[in-house]
Amino acid sequence: MQKLYELVKSSASGKESWLREIQTQWTMWYNEDMDGRLVQKGVNDHRHLAVRLSKLFPSLISEEKLRGGFFKFITSSKHRCVNSTLSFKAGLTELWAITDKEFDHAVNDALMRFFDQCTRFVQEVDNNPSALSEVDKFKEGPEMRRVTEKIADRLRVPYNNITADMAEAAFYLCAYEFAIKTVNSPWCQLFDEVDAQVMEYANDLKQFWKRAYGHDINSKSSCILFHDVFSRLDKATGETKSGQQVTEAVTVQVGHAETLLPLLTLLGFSKDNDTLTSTNYATQAKRSFRTSHTLPYAANLLLVLYDCGGGDLRLQPLLNEKPVTFPGLNDQRASMPLYQDVREHYRELLQGCDFETECQLFKQPA
Repeated sequence: MQKLYELVKSSASGKESWLREIQTQWTMWYNEDMDGRLVQKGVNDHRHLAVRLSKLFPSLISEEKLRGGFFKFITSSKHRCVNSTLSFKAGLTELWAITDKEFDHAVNDALMRFFDQCTRFVQEVDNNPSALSEVDKFKEGPEMRRVTEKIADRLRVPYNNITADMAEAAFYLCAYEFAIKTVNSPWCQLFDEVDAQVMEYANDLKQFWKRAYGHDINSKSSCILFHDVFSRLDKATGETKSGQQVTEAVTVQVGHAETLLPLLTLLGFSKDNDTLTSTNYATQAKRSFRTSHTLPYAANLLLVLYDCGGGDLRLQPLLNEKPVTFPGLNDQRASMPLYQDVREHYRELLQGCDFETECQLFKQPA
């Protein structure tokens, strides 16, 4: 970002108002110590999310349940996740005007940052440049070159001055200013819609190979979280069926986009027939794998257990607060299938998918 900004100030020429704005009025407000921190907009996002969920599930997310100790908060150790957790809690305590009591949270990186502790993922994907070779090829391919050349034309600088990384930096400046400051950034003028679609694909391609379907270990690294989620659901199911009160009515687990995407992949969400590669951009216009849809800021997956009487427990999945169906579960009532049917659907993962086994480097032949 800094490099691009310097280039625009020193070398770009033209009379356009947006260009003059960058050169004379715009200042580089994004700095190193903001890296990985939660901005005020993010704080508000989590507070509002808590309030919306309490309105959506008033019998579950209630003051009585919170005060009664039926909530559990678990977070990754990163300060932005801890701050997200605090903001979520603040949304509830402010809503119910609770001032006489604090509610604690547990830090658990084994669950919420499992990718750091999965040796095979770290070695084969995270620290392995060739794991993302498709991304590198796309950055050097014709679509991306067209984007960088158009940016160079708009700035009237030589083509070789603008790299794919600079294009990405400009795209993020445009996006961040809109998201964080709600302004239509002058940096957005460097792109048209076609360029934006190419930039979106470049990001999806990276996420696909680094966290999703590109490599099997990406999703398998989330086995530990997958089992944790189902063991909590199992416990609640058991308590309900034996007529006891559910001891953990609400579990709020706060992690990263890199926590959620492998789990969604393991569950089979947003899976296309074709693998995303550096050469099939043109045929991927209707792909369902779009991280801008699945992983917005404050992305969330909700799994809600319903007791429908007569021993029927049903599980409703919601992605970013919208009801979705479990991929491949073709029940008439797929939006809220029987919990037993969901368990049956994921039986192989529930019986296998062992974090230790998947994550050791030298997998023994079966």
